[in-house]
Amino acid sequence: MTDRPLKIAITPELIEPDEPQLIRQALAGGFDYVHLRHPGASLRDMRNLIEAIPAHLHPRLKLHGHFDLLHSFNLGGVHLNKRCPAAPAGYRGKVSCSSHSIDELTGLEGIEYATLSPIFDSISKIGYTSRFTPDQLRRLDEITNVAVIALGGITPERVDLLADYNFSGYAVLGALRRFIDN
Repeated sequence: MTDRPLKIAITPELIEPDEPQLIRQALAGGFDYVHLRHPGASLRDMRNLIEAIPAHLHPRLKLHGHFDLLHSFNLGGVHLNKRCPAAPAGYRGKVSCSSHSIDELTGLEGIEYATLSPIFDSISKIGYTSRFTPDQLRRLDEITNVAVIALGGITPERVDLLADYNFSGYAVLGALRRFIDN
């Protein structure tokens, strides 16, 4: 892993009552970005969530959907996935994407970083198990020129294990509160 790993927090599927506070704590605690991942939320709910976060933190928020909100806020970018596979037409901001196989990392261009998951067995998705070999993870820099972010089963106890591989950082979803409480 690089000297200064990129640290990304990903919100759970459902908006939690204390989520604005959790996001502020994550950003104050050293996370570089918070990905807002709420596929079932309404546009109004997402707007309310973003408005509850101080505007100076908005450039550190990335959307996993609800891209219409890009026009209303100075956000940090979009994250592409199976549900939202393309950035809006004419969008020129930062783009990251999800990948779930080594093959998906090849040929990526114009991407700030790609998450690769699951590196360890997932905490938030039952039955979503790691399927990467240590050799594959050590050779990531031979496969892509894009920064690769480890995702899936990342806990405070496992962060040091990532140093053996060529990740540019890590993303946390299921264990986010454990990182913030430490």
